[in-house]
Amino acid sequence: MAGAVTSGRPAYPYRLNDCVDVVEENARVSDHGETKPKRATRLRMTAADRREQLIETARAVFARRGYEGTSVEEIAARAEVSKPIVYEHFGGKEGLYAVVVDREVLRLLEMVRGALTAGHPRELLEQAALALLDYIESRPDGFRILVRDSPLGSSAGSYVSIMSDIASRVEGILESEFTARGFETRYSAMYSQMLVGMVGTTGAWWLDTRQPAKDVVAAHLCNLAWNGLSGLDSRPVLVTRGSG
Repeated sequence: MAGAVTSGRPAYPYRLNDCVDVVEENARVSDHGETKPKRATRLRMTAADRREQLIETARAVFARRGYEGTSVEEIAARAEVSKPIVYEHFGGKEGLYAVVVDREVLRLLEMVRGALTAGHPRELLEQAALALLDYIESRPDGFRILVRDSPLGSSAGSYVSIMSDIASRVEGILESEFTARGFETRYSAMYSQMLVGMVGTTGAWWLDTRQPAKDVVAAHLCNLAWNGLSGLDSRPVLVTRGSG
């Protein structure tokens, strides 16, 4: 599985002071005996905290403008640091982008893999759909970056790699189901791509609309995937969530 971006990244040295510096000017007495006010106390972030701040700032900018439309100047300005600080931590825009993508890839993969716990195929389908929608709901900027980095239908990239990993797991489930029903198993790989593609495309659409509710979207997705157009339920519900 080649979900994470691991090659071609610059090193990220921690050459900044890891201690918290307090910058403060003591009160001074003027020649006329007047006390000058102290400057406001300002805390400098540790190198680790600054790195996290830059990653979060960059994720929002990359999500809105894309890689090409984002500049180190804008990231630095939004983080209220100088450009050299960004280069100090990441070597440049490419290195920062790679870290942002890596984190989103790992988070999405972790959520999907962690969700696939049930044994029944219908429940696994629901869990996969809900996991993707949960990720979109909790990390919309991250999903925008992954989809823009690897548009649906492209042959390579982080998002596509994740979806392919999911499809390979679905393929095994479908193959067992096809065998039990007397269908040709040679089509199981194709059907797994169809199912996963349907969920991924719907998720990208739901990212902007957010209507209807997440559970409703998942229920209709699974209704179509499980029953097919000829056997659609008129009022589908998620069996893992009950009929409540």
